[in-house]
This record gives sequence, structure tokens and C-alpha cells, in this order.
Amino acid sequence: MSNFEQTFEKSLEQYAELVVKVGVNIQKGQDLLVTAPIETLEFTRLIVQKAYAAGAKYVQVDFDDDDITRSRFQHGSEDSFDYYPAWKAEMMEKFAEAGGATLTIKVPDPELYKGINSDNVSRATKAAAHARRGYSKYTRNHEISWCLIKAPTKAWANKVFADIPEEDRINVMWETIFKMNRVDGGDAVQNWKKHLDTLNAMSDLLNKKNYKSLHYRAPGTDLKIELVNNHIWGGGGGENKQGVYTVANMPTEEVFTMPKRSGVNGFVSSTMPLNLNGQLVDQMRITFKDGQVVAFTAASGEEHLKNLFATDEGARYLGEVALVPHDSPISNLNRIFYNTGIDENASCHLAVGSAYPFNMKDGTTMSNEELLKHECNVSLTHVDFMIGSAGLDIDGELQDGTVEPVFRKGNWAF
Repeated sequence: MSNFEQTFEKSLEQYAELVVKVGVNIQKGQDLLVTAPIETLEFTRLIVQKAYAAGAKYVQVDFDDDDITRSRFQHGSEDSFDYYPAWKAEMMEKFAEAGGATLTIKVPDPELYKGINSDNVSRATKAAAHARRGYSKYTRNHEISWCLIKAPTKAWANKVFADIPEEDRINVMWETIFKMNRVDGGDAVQNWKKHLDTLNAMSDLLNKKNYKSLHYRAPGTDLKIELVNNHIWGGGGGENKQGVYTVANMPTEEVFTMPKRSGVNGFVSSTMPLNLNGQLVDQMRITFKDGQVVAFTAASGEEHLKNLFATDEGARYLGEVALVPHDSPISNLNRIFYNTGIDENASCHLAVGSAYPFNMKDGTTMSNEELLKHECNVSLTHVDFMIGSAGLDIDGELQDGTVEPVFRKGNWAF
């Protein structure tokens, strides 16, 4: 075995251990559901080994495949697109109810649905979201352990690293994933503990600030976002209902909180393409009035954006505001990954759709009706889009009306 192979195998094993012990933080006697692209078979096998070694009682693996997924939209009947199997939704809800943990390798092909009717994709996405809303409540309220991670697939690597020889793309993607997940030096688990401490310290600082609103200014952006009363900033990870600390997204560089549903006014422009479930949307400009999207354009993929906002009423309101400095590890890679789970951690971003109730005091104890009454957005969807750049300034308004800089030229002002 060459030195490269030895280094790779060691990093791969560290990464698998990291996502099991820190990401989903599997507990002894707990069931684990792993969802993964079939291309990642070898890495998935390693995850399963690490999960059993950590004490998992049973590990179920569900593989998916882009060609099979696309076949539905190429050859399926018209009534297929509004359908999601009730038995599958019920299974997921029962799994969560029993305290199971979920680990998902989420790397959709950025051009998976190229040439496919966007309306049909949106119908299927909405049907799935509606059927799985019971299960989603468990993740949205952080009641169970769940984690989203990344691993290379050929289609994704070809899109991201089109500028290097094709035979090198998968290896370069692996090296990049190791680097952004702090697996490229020392003990990865310890590296992450230090990283999470840093994110938690910034969340604590912002919670002490208790801003009333944030005002964003950049080329193509002039947006004021009020924050809900009793909002809570989070970052890195957090404890679920069982008191187990997990990290929902790996990698992660953000701190985030809840905007006031009716308190968003102005316009904002995206700074990166959005991979919207295998459909690319680029150069968006969105205008808000009293919280609601009242106008939008996109240089490409505007029809996908239109379908997103038509998901339900809540899809036209913001559910998350997240801060990421421009001078940060993933941003400094200076590459677009066409994967929101990575790109959102290279850029300040917003999300339309459902808010996370744990971003507001006592939010996880409230019904949807109570959440709406407290200005927390509720929706079947949650889609992040990137707005950060080296030209972004953000001002924070304190509760006494004082205004102070939060970001200057894309980075923290304090």
C-alpha cells in the first residue's frame, strides 16, 4: 500500500468515526438509519462498522441512486408525482418515536433533473414533505439525533472540479471533504470539540447582544430583518430531547437564529448558485414586504424558484438568518460546491420556509398555531440560499435603539 493510500485510509476511518461519535453521536442500544448514495458503498460500510463498535443496537441502510430517482420523472405516470407512500412516512415517524438516530449522506447531483418538468419535481417534493411532516417535527424540534454529511459521487465531483483531470476528481473531492471537516491533521474528534467551543462562544455573545434587528447592505442587497422576541442564537450543535449533543450538519461554520415572520423588508441578492433538490437556480433577487416575498427574479432556474414559493404560504417567509464570515475555512477554498450543506457554510445565508422552534425560548413546546402567533414561520419546506460576500456589511440594532456594526466587508466587526 502506497503512502497516499495509507493516509487516505486513515483519514477515511477518522471521518467515519467523527460522524458517528460527534455528528449523530450514537448511543449504546440505539438504532441508526443511514441513507446514502449507492456510490458511497465502501464508506457506508465503514460507518456501519463504527456505529456497531460505538454500541448501536441495529443499523439499517437505505441506498439511493440518481438514475433510479430520475427514472420516476422520465417514465412515471402522472399520478406518481403527487404520491408518497404512507407506509414509508409512518415507518420514519415510528422510528423517530422510538428514539432512533438518522445519518444521511446528502449529495444530490446539481443537474439531476436537467430537462425534467420542474412542476413534477416540485409536486413530488411537496407530497413527500406533506407525508413526512410528522417525522419532520422530530428533527425540526431537535427531539432526535440526526446528521447530514457529505461524500463524493462522480456527478458531483465532475461538476465541482471540472477544471482538473477527470481521473483525479474523486480523490480531490475526498481530500477537500476531509479538510473542511477538520480530518486533515491531528485527532478529528478533538479538532471538532475545539471548533464547537468557538461557535458556541459566538452564539453566547450574540445572545447577550439580543439584537432587535439586523440590517444587511451589499451590492444588490438592502434588507432589514427583525428578530423574534426571545430569539436564541445557536451554532455547531446542540442537545436533543434526550440530552445527547449532536451536530446536524457536517461541516458547519454558521451561527443562526429566528427572524420575525412579518419583520423582513427590502431586497436581497444571492451570491452563489442554489442546488434546489437537483435543480440549479442562479443570480436570485428577492424582495420582501412585511415578511412576505412580493417579487423575485433569477438569471436561471426562475421556474424552480416560483415552484418553491408556491409550496405553501410559509414558503414565502423567512425561517432562518445565519452568519458566516467571508474569511472562513470553506469560503477560503474559493470554490462553489453546488451543495447547500457546504456552500451555506462559506457564506452568510437566509432560509425561506420553516423556522427551527429551538431558536426561540419555549418554541419546542408550542403548537404550529402558537408558533405563528409568536411570529415563528411554519412551512413544509426549508431552503437556504447564500447572500454573503466580501462586500457585505451588517448593522445590529440593540433593544435600546443603538446601532452597531456586526459585519464589515464580509467579516465580524467585533
